[in-house]
Amino acid sequence: MAEARTEQAPPLQRQTTTTTTAAAASGMPDFKQSVKLKYVKLGYHHLITHGAYLLLVPLPGLVAAHLSTFTPRDLADLWQSLQYNLVSVVVCSTLLVIAATAYVLTRPQPVYLVDFACYKPEEERKCSRARFMNCTESLGSFTPANIEFQRKIIERSGLGDDTYLPEAVLNIPPNPSMANARKEAEMVMFGALDELFAKTGVRPKDIGILVVNCSLFNPTPSLSAMVINHYKLRGNIVSYNLGGMGCSAGLISIDLAKDLLQSHPNTYAVVISMESITLNWYFGNNRSMLVSNCLFRMGGAAILLSNRGSERRRSKYQLVHTVRTHKGADDRCFGCVTQREDEDGKVGVSLSKDLMAVAGDALKTNITTLGPLVLPMSEQLLFFATLVARRVLKRKVKPYIPDFKLAFEHFCIHAGGRAVLDELEKNLKLSDWHMEPSRMTLHRFGNTSSSSLWYELAYTEAKGRIKKGDRTWQIAFGSGFKCNSAVWKALRSVNPAKEKGLRNPWMEEIDRYPVPVPKVSAI
Repeated sequence: MAEARTEQAPPLQRQTTTTTTAAAASGMPDFKQSVKLKYVKLGYHHLITHGAYLLLVPLPGLVAAHLSTFTPRDLADLWQSLQYNLVSVVVCSTLLVIAATAYVLTRPQPVYLVDFACYKPEEERKCSRARFMNCTESLGSFTPANIEFQRKIIERSGLGDDTYLPEAVLNIPPNPSMANARKEAEMVMFGALDELFAKTGVRPKDIGILVVNCSLFNPTPSLSAMVINHYKLRGNIVSYNLGGMGCSAGLISIDLAKDLLQSHPNTYAVVISMESITLNWYFGNNRSMLVSNCLFRMGGAAILLSNRGSERRRSKYQLVHTVRTHKGADDRCFGCVTQREDEDGKVGVSLSKDLMAVAGDALKTNITTLGPLVLPMSEQLLFFATLVARRVLKRKVKPYIPDFKLAFEHFCIHAGGRAVLDELEKNLKLSDWHMEPSRMTLHRFGNTSSSSLWYELAYTEAKGRIKKGDRTWQIAFGSGFKCNSAVWKALRSVNPAKEKGLRNPWMEEIDRYPVPVPKVSAI
């Protein structure tokens, strides 16, 4: 399952001690019965810390209102007074200059998402469920019981017949190697970047910041170095290569790029999110490791960010908030997704039975922190009213769960698996329309790890749903355990007619979506 980080959550109540271990293990905890006040405080601390400059907004209005009462005689008297008070004039002017300079230097620079591109593999890489089972049976390394186990998983996973796997995995017998893994990485990264440069017209030499994330494949030279070498990027580029951070690494990369853009003015940043399958296919018989084979598929995305004011007019989105939650200090959370060797020495990614409960706890923390940043005041007042009634007045009233549909028009939830999407739909009270981008991405492309959020946003664009001013919430989960969120505001409406060909991976077939995908209680 992909990484999870907590960035947006309704302020909920402290988890009651009556929640049983069995209930927690079977799925995500009930959001109505769990929220910690310290995360609500964290959200408001984040709001105050990063929005203190907003307190200056009323000042121009107050000054203008006061000046509007001045008569010409008052202005003449003021001018005469200033002529004979040079010290006062100098002091006031100096204070104004200092205040203006402090405002300019301390206010965060806006970060714009100019455009993004998702890699769409070649038709030869398509892996239907029948082809997947044929490869699984032909290997000869799985027991009959585990072949049947994988058949049930693939039928219930929510994946369709058009997902993609790399050549080295689909070959019979498979031939995973470092050379083939590099080939897969280059195919995904360069394919997405070529599309991105074609869409934006930005030259590779203009890129000042590069962040690449891939959790399980970390060669030397690094993936970021491979990109720099292929496109001959400039020598003073600020580059980072993030590894081992799971499916939520895509939003970690966005957050890192955002921070770097605050200290590198007038530049472009490229973020590449992907996962490599070739060297990470599991050939053993440990069932906790076999699930990954059934879910993860080939894919990647490239995103162009900028802090240039001149880019605002043509950019699609502006980054509003990022919220990151890390539960790694808890041993149960830390060990729920682990790459390790099985009893026979075969390497794979093990998924714990506690995964759903851990993901739910991380999500609650994240959205509780995010809530004060995004929820309308009416929702926050209702929440605090019920909180005071329960905690201070000791009244037995139901906890109020804020409606996040009032804060966002679109939801991009990491397509980690059908069970995760079902639980989030229920706990956040989302409609089928809100969940459609995530479900269709899982069906069409599978779990593409950290890049799945961008296939979901591309789906929303291809459907013509993005209008100017719309807010989109991206949320991802990952090993560690993490839950991360990003909030984007649309700077313009996206016309799907202009998203032709492979520049949007959905455009050639968007008319046949959504397709019916039955819900199940668990994978």
